Amino acid sequence: MPSLWSTLCYRLCRHVLIGPGLRLLGRPKVHGREHLPRRGAFIVAANHLAVLDSFYLTWALRRQVFFLAKSDYFDRPGFRGRFQRIFFRAVGQIRVDRRGGQRASAALDAATGIIDAGRVWGIHPEGTRSPDGRLYRGRTGAVRVAMATGVPLIPVAITGTRPDPATPWWRRRVVVRILAPLDLEPFTRSGAHDARAATDSLMRQIAARSGQQYVDRYAKSWSGSPDELAA
Repeated sequence: MPSLWSTLCYRLCRHVLIGPGLRLLGRPKVHGREHLPRRGAFIVAANHLAVLDSFYLTWALRRQVFFLAKSDYFDRPGFRGRFQRIFFRAVGQIRVDRRGGQRASAALDAATGIIDAGRVWGIHPEGTRSPDGRLYRGRTGAVRVAMATGVPLIPVAITGTRPDPATPWWRRRVVVRILAPLDLEPFTRSGAHDARAATDSLMRQIAARSGQQYVDRYAKSWSGSPDELAA
């Protein structure tokens, strides 16, 4: 469960350590905040162009967002590895063991626990950053958790975070478009939970607003991702 220490670290990062830098670097603009629930749990699913996507997503939502963090970030040796472990644990990130099996399933259960606690779970359904700027097929984990818990699943389209050598940083602008919650009712009729079709619909909605070309295949295999358990 998120701790007081995690909440304090989030506020420190947002208002002092990271937030001001994000505003300076990307001059972010946010559309669609009216689609966000005023309180309670929900899921946000965004495209993934760069490392900064998760930071801008959290900044745009104005709430602490919890992500699944791959175990590599927790296992690196040396000073950098120690710093990463402290940082990710402090902000409440959930470790994902990429070896799969019960460990990966437990990570997805932990994400569900965040929802049950009334928090916000953020995820990039592609499972990895886009290698070429296109939007790739999404894993079904976000949809499955939304169907199981009944919380809103909100698509988000992010643009402007992918490095572009032709455009100097001071001319770039990050835009975060928060879309209306995905309507899961057509995919749950007659008790049949079609997570694959719902995920495809989710990704196509994101592509339509991000302007990315949609590719109906996975960007790469991510063995052990909770979303890959039912890809």
